[in-house]
Order: sequence, then structure tokens, then C-alpha cells
Amino acid sequence: MTIRPISLYDANGFVTKHHRHHQAVVGHRFSIGVFAEDLMVGVAIVGRPVARMINQETVAEVTRLCTDGTPNACSKLYGACARICREMGFEKIQTYILEDEPGASLKASGWRFAGMTHGGSWSRNVRARNDKHPTVPKGRWELVLKKGEG
Repeated sequence: MTIRPISLYDANGFVTKHHRHHQAVVGHRFSIGVFAEDLMVGVAIVGRPVARMINQETVAEVTRLCTDGTPNACSKLYGACARICREMGFEKIQTYILEDEPGASLKASGWRFAGMTHGGSWSRNVRARNDKHPTVPKGRWELVLKKGEG
């Protein structure tokens, strides 16, 4: 399998077709695909952290990762995202997975479990929202990219 840069348009197309519980994203810092021969078997979209209190300049977030089920494709994508972000100068990379997902690909890529979120709706009385994503608690996984930290 090989990693190649892809457009957000192509990454979102793959997410729309294959992701179990998320839709396409609006923006990104970069997107990559993993290919078996010339067939794209997975994508990762890396953007700014969704949580507003996390440093937007030093932390990157894998906002979508999706494969067609090809073995080891997830691990390959997580590893490539971390290497790219390290080269770009980020201090940390993070992602969130649903509470019932085991995180085997993250573990295999050297990421560590950092804790659980509380989950819940993003809608508030002062700003009503239609939740388009699961509202269950999620596990936050991270990888410190700067040597000597973490």
C-alpha cells in the first residue's frame, strides 16, 4: 500500500460513500489516501482541532479516517498523518473515536489513549444545532510529535 496526497473533494467523496457515522467535512489542512495498486482503499482528513480550547496552531486533528475494510489501511493512514504533521512542525496530533471502537489501529501506530469525552449534543439554547454526528462519549487519542515531550 502507498500513501498519496489527495484533494478534499476526493477524500469527502470516499467518506460519503464509506463512513459508518460521519459526513463530509467543510475544510482541512491536508488529505491523504492509501492505495492498493491504483485503487484508493482509505482516506484521512487532517484539520484544526474541533474543540475551540485546544491550541489551533500547535495541534492537528484527524477529523475523518475511513477505509473500505482493507487490512492495515487504518494503521498506515494514522502513521502517515503523524509523520506529515511532525514534518509540518505540529507538536501533537489527536483524534476521537466512538466509545465502542477499540482503537487497535491507533495503538498499532503508537498513539496513546488520552481520556474520554462526556459526549452530548452541540445544540444549546443560545445556538440551536441539528446534530449530524453521534453524541455518545468518545475516546480521545493523541501522539506527541516533538521529541522530549509527552
